[in-house]
Amino acid sequence: MTEFIQSLFTPMLTQLLLQGLLETLYMVGVSLVLAYVFGLPLGVILVVTEPDHLWPNKVINRILSAVVNIGRSLPFIILMVAIIPFTRAIVGTSIGTTAAIVPLTVAAVPFVARMVQSSLKEVDHGVIDAALAMGASSWQTIMRALLPEALPSLFLGAAVTAVNLVGYSAMAGAIGGGGLGDLAIRFGYQRFQTNVMVMTVLVLIILVQAMQLIGEWVARRLDHRSR
Repeated sequence: MTEFIQSLFTPMLTQLLLQGLLETLYMVGVSLVLAYVFGLPLGVILVVTEPDHLWPNKVINRILSAVVNIGRSLPFIILMVAIIPFTRAIVGTSIGTTAAIVPLTVAAVPFVARMVQSSLKEVDHGVIDAALAMGASSWQTIMRALLPEALPSLFLGAAVTAVNLVGYSAMAGAIGGGGLGDLAIRFGYQRFQTNVMVMTVLVLIILVQAMQLIGEWVARRLDHRSR
């Protein structure tokens, strides 16, 4: 037992974990930013095109909603393999941490869109009515009333998205995506190194908990109702 515990803290394993952690943070960070670049506007459009909202449009709303539902219905491992040609066209390869960012982003965009939609729908419609009554345009209402009011919920959604991306990045290791998932598969599973598997799982748990706690802390700081 003592020998196994000592094997958990070897310099080589520490170096492998640090490299895997940095690769995972790189994949999750970049894909999270890109997912919100595309998913945030999509979520806003899904809300404002609903009936009795700023820009009601049943056709656009239903089409975008269907596209988002299709994107969310695909298991990540299948999506990752299915868009390999697209990944190669974007980054020139389908293997490695940079290549994994493409399917991670594609998988996260519809998820982000739904998270944003849910956050914006929590905003009291009276806030929108008040902004419009003060002479604000629809665009100003979105930027200065709707989004700021939903900011705490949006940050909580970002934390949930980041946690999901950590799970997706671990699956990306199955096809050479790098990161902690790749470390667990290549060393922990294929080489039967239990110490690597145990430490990888422990690091993933700590990472997920840290992301969730940071998201909740930021949300509390931004929520004026809790002050």
